[in-house]
Amino acid sequence: MKPSVGNKKIRTYPPPPSVAKASPFPVEDHQKSQISLLDPTGSRTRLFNRENPDAPRVGDVLYTTFKTGDPFSGVCMNIRRQHVDTAILLRNKLMGVSVEMWIKIYSPNVRSVEVVKRAAKRARRARLYYLRNKKHDPSSVEPLVAEYLRKRRLIRSGGTDAKDARKVGMKPAGKKSAK
Repeated sequence: MKPSVGNKKIRTYPPPPSVAKASPFPVEDHQKSQISLLDPTGSRTRLFNRENPDAPRVGDVLYTTFKTGDPFSGVCMNIRRQHVDTAILLRNKLMGVSVEMWIKIYSPNVRSVEVVKRAAKRARRARLYYLRNKKHDPSSVEPLVAEYLRKRRLIRSGGTDAKDARKVGMKPAGKKSAK
């Protein structure tokens, strides 16, 4: 038997309306709305902006505090900039054990991120995973953080003691420089 050859009409339907016409970049719009919700002041966005000269870089010592009040500080090994998922990898030694922690900067649990100490010079790599080797492993950064917190407390309290002010690098209160 031969198949019948004829002009059969096949019903076709028009394509559904495109979402791209309403918004060409729906994912980016969603990312921006999430960032505005999680960082209403824009301080964290400015802090981790690539164009910001004061932005933390790998090799810097960072101090983060959480809503629970628990702090964590360490050497920044990696910065992963991915809009809402921007995160930093910190490494420190606690009780003689090396600890690494990924911290998402837009997380509602993170209260603040501060730069304790800048690296002496620019790191030649974007990720400092070689710090995991025993030869390059930095010791605990707790003495640096303790000194930073002491200076910060002194500055915030308006320390009037000339000796303490000189230690911090401030001019003593009450003395004015002649120009």
